[in-house]
Amino acid sequence: MELRAILVDDELSSLQNLTQKIAKFCPNVSVVASSRDPEEALELIRQHQPDVVFLDIEMPGMTGLRMVEKLEGSNAEIIFTTAYDHYAVDAIRISAFDYLTKPIGITDLQNAVNRLEASRKGTGKEKIELLKHSPEDSFRSNDKIAVSGNEGIDFFEIRNIARIESSGNYCILHFNDSKSITVTRLLKDFEEMLLPYRFFRIHHSHLINLDYIKRYVRSGQVVMQNDDVIDVSRRKKDEFLKLLSG
Repeated sequence: MELRAILVDDELSSLQNLTQKIAKFCPNVSVVASSRDPEEALELIRQHQPDVVFLDIEMPGMTGLRMVEKLEGSNAEIIFTTAYDHYAVDAIRISAFDYLTKPIGITDLQNAVNRLEASRKGTGKEKIELLKHSPEDSFRSNDKIAVSGNEGIDFFEIRNIARIESSGNYCILHFNDSKSITVTRLLKDFEEMLLPYRFFRIHHSHLINLDYIKRYVRSGQVVMQNDDVIDVSRRKKDEFLKLLSG
């Protein structure tokens, strides 16, 4: 299946570099247009209705995040390109958008395209709506996280996640109502995006919501409200105890 793409970046060298890499290493992607101007890019997207837009975050006049908010009626998936701005990337992760860090590596680019092909049953509209409500400088108790699956995108309130457990290339999300789901995402991704929400990685396989701890056992374990017992790694113990005492 061919994916029709539009590239948007105010830097000509970045546009040329990405165009060349897509042409050489992503034969299933066809670049139908590119632009260095956000307003022009919006018109090109409306005109061509691409499958995917590779969109730079930081552009003069209009950021990529603001540009996405204007994409009403478009089903295009978004892959952001960025030199890494912490808060902006937090919003992108929470909204389940994909992103590539500059300079863009060939393997990262190919993996992003593969993930896009695997999730084409979903739609970008829900993610765009969620991005509008993921502020870069504040977080609310009813904030949600979006998780892409084969059948679409599921949205979960972050406050209802009790812990997340790593299982190879998968993660198991455990909720406060004892339900759980398995998703194809790495624990480190959840760790980075949920840091502002009182989550802490107490073990290489476990990320917990501090609000759901019932007891700490001095032998090096935590007991969650549902009585699950999880080991605290020696490397994390001092940092964890300091966090609890604070």
